Amino acid sequence: MTKKDLVLKISDETQLKQIDVRKVVQKTFDHIIEALERGEKIELRNFGIFKVKQRKSRTGRNPRTGQVVPVPPRKVVIFKPGLEMKKRIK
Repeated sequence: MTKKDLVLKISDETQLKQIDVRKVVQKTFDHIIEALERGEKIELRNFGIFKVKQRKSRTGRNPRTGQVVPVPPRKVVIFKPGLEMKKRIK
């Protein structure tokens, strides 16, 4: 499902204009990203939790050459599904 599919589905179910739904969906994503940039945790009840995790530096290997390469530390976004999502996906 793409963002466009999501907007169309919400628009059909709520009878709101697609342009208005698209603005709300985009603003929601923007605020989630901004909060993650600040290092905050996003908790959406019954859906899940988004948070930023710091990965340590490590040594990796180039698969083509086999050469050992240092991999610098970096931040990654982690998602943990909520209980309701877990129940419905099973």
